[in-house]
Amino acid sequence: MAHVKIYSSDYCPYCSRAKALLAQRGVTDYEEIVVDGRPEVRAQMTQITGRTSVPQIFIGQTHVGGCDDLHALDRQGGLEPLLRG
Repeated sequence: MAHVKIYSSDYCPYCSRAKALLAQRGVTDYEEIVVDGRPEVRAQMTQITGRTSVPQIFIGQTHVGGCDDLHALDRQGGLEPLLRG
């Protein structure tokens, strides 16, 4: 399975929804980077993604985007192949 990295916030309902979808697709082990109270980490995330909101999700080297992007990818049938690598 491809490596999954999520920039998230502890109080973000979109982060919870994204992680729930990943769990439904069998992803139980992922790298989570919490940005709460860590402006330097959020700034790094913004520099990498061009976005300031969380979650920001990477699968392998692919920046999927946020929660809505992840769900759209799943609806289009692209999430599981990307997870398989």
